Amino acid sequence: MLNKSVAVIDVRSSQITAVVAERGVNGTFIIKSSFTSEYDGYAEGQMIDENSFSSALTSVVRRTLSACGDKVRSVYAGVPGEFTRVLATDNVVSFPSRRKVGKSDVKALEGASVPSGVKDGRLVRSACLYYVLSDMRRVVDPVGMLTDSLRGRMCHYVCDGRYCDLTEAALSACGIEKVSFIPAVHAEAMYLLPPEKRDEYAVLFDFGFISSTFSVACGNGVAYSQSFSLGAGHLALYLGEALEIPFNAALAILGKVNLNSKDGAGSYIEHMADGKLYKFAASEVKEKLREALDGICETLEECTRSFTEKPTDGKTLYVTGESALAVRGAADHISGRMVREVTMAAPQIPYYDKPSFGPLFSLIDMALGDRENNSILRFFGMI
Repeated sequence: MLNKSVAVIDVRSSQITAVVAERGVNGTFIIKSSFTSEYDGYAEGQMIDENSFSSALTSVVRRTLSACGDKVRSVYAGVPGEFTRVLATDNVVSFPSRRKVGKSDVKALEGASVPSGVKDGRLVRSACLYYVLSDMRRVVDPVGMLTDSLRGRMCHYVCDGRYCDLTEAALSACGIEKVSFIPAVHAEAMYLLPPEKRDEYAVLFDFGFISSTFSVACGNGVAYSQSFSLGAGHLALYLGEALEIPFNAALAILGKVNLNSKDGAGSYIEHMADGKLYKFAASEVKEKLREALDGICETLEECTRSFTEKPTDGKTLYVTGESALAVRGAADHISGRMVREVTMAAPQIPYYDKPSFGPLFSLIDMALGDRENNSILRFFGMI
């Protein structure tokens, strides 16, 4: 691996991106190389075409190796929400008397909380939502606090075993020796949502092209996550069927719609493709898109009801992902339909301050954090 850099793979539901990056100044990143390849994607918890996935993955990695002089030997691979299960545990340790909590106490509690015998997947990461002291105070870091018991509300991310196998096989064929998996839902929550928002539960919607993910973040983890096979691609599909036009034409029309614009009776939306002009009344196109968006809103409302730990229906919906800005005015429509504030979640970095970059930079930030933590541990001889 290049000095101070990490190689990160972001697997979205329509394309795969591989980057080599390192930290810059003032919270920025230095992108040394970036390659993207489209593929068939995934839906309903499985790859639509495994060969398409493997081919796209090896393509971006080999181009990355070529750009970096074949110096990359380990990579961090993102695990999409579609292939991630979030398991919650709640454990308590008691002390003989009231005393200060030490790091060893926290480590012992976390170790005892890790589930054993995970089926149909691999446990790739664990995190703590919050700790509870004997006086019922909820804290994110209990070290140094007085208590006679310590309760930990933990979350554990289990990656689909088939996804791991496919990813490792493709990377091994490229000469990659080590693969570390990062659950995308965890990385996005930690990077895109401020700590003060997560302390009281925060809701994040990763709006993808074929697959999207709804998650509820709390403290330093994710309390709930649910993926569903709906995205901008389905909006285009719905529009194409309603208007009886090809998918690619419908996809192009998506980018020309503004649901907030005031259109007169003679307003039209046009698109020229393959020598054919597609022309429709703006009001008709908007009506169909609103219907399609309502279907996504209904699914989001179902996800909201499914999380019963704490009501979140009034919480701000933070939106990230490549489809967050696919239709102008969609955020306002979702906000009105769900009666909740909708805010875009994007990296606070010049040029990359768009929600489409949110998932990728979340993975980069977590991968660099892991590398930095491991470097410190090696320095002190702890690993």
